[in-house]
Amino acid sequence: MKAAIYIRVSRQDLNLDNQRIPLEEYAKRMGWEYTIFKEKESTRKTRPVQWELYNRLLKREFDILLFYKLDRWARSLPELISHVNTLLEKGIRVVSYTENLDFSTSMGQLMFHIFGAFAQFERDMIRERTIAGLERARAQGKKLGRPRKRKEHKKPATRDVARLHLQGKTPRKIAKELGTSRYWVEYCLKRIQENPDELKGISF
Repeated sequence: MKAAIYIRVSRQDLNLDNQRIPLEEYAKRMGWEYTIFKEKESTRKTRPVQWELYNRLLKREFDILLFYKLDRWARSLPELISHVNTLLEKGIRVVSYTENLDFSTSMGQLMFHIFGAFAQFERDMIRERTIAGLERARAQGKKLGRPRKRKEHKKPATRDVARLHLQGKTPRKIAKELGTSRYWVEYCLKRIQENPDELKGISF
């Protein structure tokens, strides 16, 4: 039997041997051939060694996945459920050393179903809290959804607007040409009407 041993620490100053030594001893007692995969300084979203190993397991390059503790492999319960379920379907044996769990056994299967029930319970609770929060917000008259971003327009000089206006262009065309809003063009034209001196010296 070929086993993949996965060990992970989140900081460089933590010692991988604390996981490696007991896992190697366990694999030797079981009579497994093994390859060790080490991961250091991973983040929540990037664990390249784990991802590479997971894909190799899906290709059946190993028969067994062995790790020190459940949280060393997965960062969340949904991730654990998803990975273990997929690996079991592929015929991969998944073993967690510290919890003494072998998910291929009847006890391991029972624990797996309990984990799944907790994960579903957590999702349902989050959904119920979200719906309750939305209903409370509606009752308070709050607008829901992401606020629309106001598009920022340039505010060209009134003289630039006036020059195009004197060429006979419509406010819509002036706004498009100057990269501004029609509202700003109309505002400038109103200023020109109130103060005709704005037109002095404009050539076109």
